[in-house]
Amino acid sequence: MSLDVAELMAFYETPLGRVARQFVGARIRRLWPDLKGERLIGLGYAAPYCGPYVGEAERVGAFMPARMGVTRWPTDGPNRATLVEEDALPLPDHSIERMLVVHGLENTDAPEKMLREIWRVLSPGGRLLVVVPNRLGLWTRAEATPFGTGRPYSRSQLERMFAETMFTPVAAGEALFVPPTSRRIILGSARAWERMGRRLPGAFAGVVLVEAEKRYWQPAQSGGKRARVRRLMPVLQPATQPALRMLPDPTAPSAGRTIDAETIGSH
Repeated sequence: MSLDVAELMAFYETPLGRVARQFVGARIRRLWPDLKGERLIGLGYAAPYCGPYVGEAERVGAFMPARMGVTRWPTDGPNRATLVEEDALPLPDHSIERMLVVHGLENTDAPEKMLREIWRVLSPGGRLLVVVPNRLGLWTRAEATPFGTGRPYSRSQLERMFAETMFTPVAAGEALFVPPTSRRIILGSARAWERMGRRLPGAFAGVVLVEAEKRYWQPAQSGGKRARVRRLMPVLQPATQPALRMLPDPTAPSAGRTIDAETIGSH
């Protein structure tokens, strides 16, 4: 099942969606408490989680994949959303400090390509934070939610993939211990579920969060030698095609062009 931006927007307007945004957002904020002076891009459908950083980070933007479609974000103020191809981001090399991926990695057919492209646009020492459905959690079985689509991951699977794409894992966490149901009695006790869940093994969590740092060196090779990682070539003109189900917005920035990092979030 392919996620559509309209379906994602609708989910986050439901009581269950608001609970998910609250607890996942709190875990993100714990990992990234302060982004003052840094440029942040959300990839996938990360807009609900990027919002709290608007006005704090130097620049904030939302990149939505062409297969998903795009909508104006935020609903008030200058538009910060852009339609992109996830393996050809319209940014120069080393142009941002932070990348937040939500509803992205589990839904792409080429996760390694996506991660290498993120590596390209991150500055030296830049940080990537990925949120994915937990392979063993209940939410990955809840097909009525966006966390029940795509390929779920375990923490160890993510960390191996990061190591193969020139990232070093530096922190991790879990969220959404509350069952994925809209029953009022469960949602009303969601905080208690989260508190209790933090005392349990991470396998019970609905989502896994892993933060990684961009690196330039591969692990030591046999014989004690270290190999230099080849620098990826810049993508000068990433081309995108509008999704058939995209929500039109005449003020949205055009796809298929390179965006100067200084213009992120200032459209």
